[in-house]
Amino acid sequence: MPTGWTVGIESTAHTLSFGLVDANGTPVAASSATVRPDEGGIHPREAADHHKDAAAGLFSSLLDANQLTAADITAVAYSQGPGLGPCLRVGAAIARGISSRLDVPLIGVNHCVAHIEIGRQQCGCQDPILLYVSGGNTQVIAHLDGRYRVLGETLDIGIGNMLDKFARAQGIPFPGGPVIEKKAAEWLGNNPGARLDGLELPFAVRGMDLAFSGVMTAAQRLLDNGAELGAVCWSLQEHAFAACVEIAERALAHTGKSELLLGGGVACNTRLREMCTLMAGEREATSHAPPRMYCIDNGSMIALLGHIELNHGRVTSLEQSAVDQYLRTDQTPVTWAV
Repeated sequence: MPTGWTVGIESTAHTLSFGLVDANGTPVAASSATVRPDEGGIHPREAADHHKDAAAGLFSSLLDANQLTAADITAVAYSQGPGLGPCLRVGAAIARGISSRLDVPLIGVNHCVAHIEIGRQQCGCQDPILLYVSGGNTQVIAHLDGRYRVLGETLDIGIGNMLDKFARAQGIPFPGGPVIEKKAAEWLGNNPGARLDGLELPFAVRGMDLAFSGVMTAAQRLLDNGAELGAVCWSLQEHAFAACVEIAERALAHTGKSELLLGGGVACNTRLREMCTLMAGEREATSHAPPRMYCIDNGSMIALLGHIELNHGRVTSLEQSAVDQYLRTDQTPVTWAV
C-alpha cells in the first residue's frame, strides 16, 4: 500500500473538496461537494454550514476510493486564503483536527498559487504567464524574484462573478457561466459568420487591469432593448475574453516569456481556450490549460502545493494557522519555481 500521502482541503467558496497526492506529488481525483442555491448567489454562512455537514462523508469516500486509511496520511494541507471567511474557517478547522489527530504536519497554502502549481504540473510549463480567471479572481501573473507577481487584475469583480451575476438576472441559477457558454455556442451555430454590429459592449481593459461591471450593465441593457439572450451571451463572452487575452498578450510581450497557462474555473470555457491558443500561436508562443477537473476549485491542487511546500521545509504551526480571506497571490514566497 502506498504511503506518504498528502491530503488537501479546499473550502474557499462554494465547493468543499478533499484531494490527495502521493509521495511523488501525483494527484488523484478529488471528492467534492458544491453548494447550488435554487436562487440568488452564494451565502457565505450557508456555504460554510454545507461544508461542515459534507466533510466527514467526503473524507471517507476519498480514502475508500483510493483504498487508503487515515494511517496512510502523512501531511494535511488546506486553503488558508483568499476566500469567504466562514468557508475558509471550516476548512482550516477540519485540517487542524486531522493534523492533530494523526500527528502529521499542517500546511496552510495560498489558493491562487495552488491553481498555478497544478497547472504547471499537468501541462509541463516551466515559466509561464498565468491567466487566472475564476469567480472571485481575475489576474495576469508572472514569476519574478521568488514570488508570483500580479501584472494586472480586475478592479471590480472577477470575471466568473460577472458571468454568474448576469446569468442570475436572467433567472439562470448558479453556476451561470456554463449556461452562458452553451447559449452563446448555440446562437453562433444558428448564426454562422455573426458580427458584433449592434451587440457592442464597453471594452474592459484599463491599462494592464480590467473592469467588468460596466460590461455586465451594458449587456443587460442590450437585453432590455430587445436583443436575443443567446446573442448577448455570445457578445458578452467575446468582449470579456478578448480583454483578458489582450492583457495576457501584453504580459507575454513585456516579460519575454513564451508560455501562457490558464487557471481557475472560467478556464474550463472552450471559447476562452480557443482565443488563448490563437493569440499564442500568432506570437510563436504556446497556450496551455490543465484538465477541467483541475481548473475548478479542487482539493488535489491544495494537496499538491502542500506537498511542494513541505518538501521545501515549510509547515504551519497552530499559532500561524488562522485564515486570511484577503491573502494575495504575491504575498506567498515561492522558493521552488525557476
